[in-house]
Amino acid sequence: MKKYTENLKSAILAICLLSSILTACGTDKSTTEPIPTDPVVTSGDVTIYVTTNNRSSDFAKKFVDFSKTSNMSPSTITLDPTATYQTMDGFGAAITGSTCYNLLKMAQADRTKFLKETFSETEGMGQSYIRIAIGCSDFSLSEYTCWDTPGIENFGLQNEENTYIIPVLKEILAINPNIKIIAAPWTSPRWMKVNNLTDLQPLNSWTNGQLNPIYYQDYGTYFVKWIQAMTAKGVKIDAITPQNEPLNRGNSASLYMGWDEQLTFIKTALGPKLKAAGLTTKIYLFDHNYNYDNLPAQNDYPVKIYQDATAAAYVAGAAFHNYGGDKAELLDIHNQRPDKDIIFTETSIGTWNDGQNLSTRLMEDMQEVGLGTINNWSKAVIVWNLMLDTERGPNRAGGCQTCYGAVDINKSDYKTITKNSHYYIIGHLSAVVKPGAVRIGASGYAAAGVTYSAFKNTDGTYAFVFLNNTTEVKNITLSDGVKHFSYSVPSKSIVSYRW
Repeated sequence: MKKYTENLKSAILAICLLSSILTACGTDKSTTEPIPTDPVVTSGDVTIYVTTNNRSSDFAKKFVDFSKTSNMSPSTITLDPTATYQTMDGFGAAITGSTCYNLLKMAQADRTKFLKETFSETEGMGQSYIRIAIGCSDFSLSEYTCWDTPGIENFGLQNEENTYIIPVLKEILAINPNIKIIAAPWTSPRWMKVNNLTDLQPLNSWTNGQLNPIYYQDYGTYFVKWIQAMTAKGVKIDAITPQNEPLNRGNSASLYMGWDEQLTFIKTALGPKLKAAGLTTKIYLFDHNYNYDNLPAQNDYPVKIYQDATAAAYVAGAAFHNYGGDKAELLDIHNQRPDKDIIFTETSIGTWNDGQNLSTRLMEDMQEVGLGTINNWSKAVIVWNLMLDTERGPNRAGGCQTCYGAVDINKSDYKTITKNSHYYIIGHLSAVVKPGAVRIGASGYAAAGVTYSAFKNTDGTYAFVFLNNTTEVKNITLSDGVKHFSYSVPSKSIVSYRW
């Protein structure tokens, strides 16, 4: 028994000794000590935002420092601030009646959080340009204009503006007072419409029709009164277009306005009326598709108006959508009139283009809409509805029943938000490229599936937005000629930089 006890003690001592040795060597798998991880980097010389098409990085904010070694990288892109292009106005989405309805169904705290994430220049993406309707659109809660009965005493902002649009705009402006707003009508008041300019028969319809020339002056007054009414509510209108999609006769609210009509309206009514009222609101022409809806007589619509010197003097530039044709049209218009601005004001995602599938849409939308329009001289990029619900609404009969928003909110709780490609492509631009930034040259590394743009902000910082539409990680070095740094860009991702 004594021998057995001594052997047991020896065994216990041996086990204890072995345990001590294993612990000291770091091989004790039962330890409760945390496993060391890489430290979280919360600052650096360069601020970076990363989104991958599988959401493994979801607008992730990261930082890197400038390199302290010589740059020998063969994949270097060098910025050239001496090569300058357009000055940027901003990036954003449409704040439609439907968007405002959905936002106002959210709890105040949730709405404020989302709006700060979207518009704040210090706490969010810093989206900087908004598009709204003058009267109704196909994403309004009803069909109306602000002057539905003849007589100037009957003009006035309606329930949709006062209850939905203006309260939301004021919340946004409180977060970012520097937001620019562009506005467009989907239709004139119905009493101003005729079936065509030959018969001149009244057309009491929200859809189709043309503006009766005898009402050009009244319609010019309508724009002036609307801009003044919004200003009185604390909402400054930076720009307007005379008509949303002037070649589209079939929208739920619509008005056909060929280039010759728009020329005459601007030259004789809209331009002089704005000037007489002391308004500096910019006028942008057209506001429709690259391909002019395949109407040969409407090709080069803006340029035909520019050829009239009097009309052109009232006009800042032209606005485009991408529902037909190619973005190369922007370059063609710029080359014909480089003194006039170009902005991009509408694009949609929906069931027809797999709009909620980020794995494909993120890449295509950044290539075609985000960087694609900018690299063809657009000063602004605006997408359609900021927010729709999970039933793609509210929407109007005869309008788009199949559109998604830049984000979609769950109708069952008005809290759960799904962010789609349009939200990310705008955010990746607005987070680093600030209003007043100048697009500058950048050259060096290039490859199939790689697209980028470089900018210099008004505060002297540089911005760079890079699309990696390949299945490979791209080890990129960026240089501004003085400082340089490297970053591994994930496959199928967008990366934005500011330094």
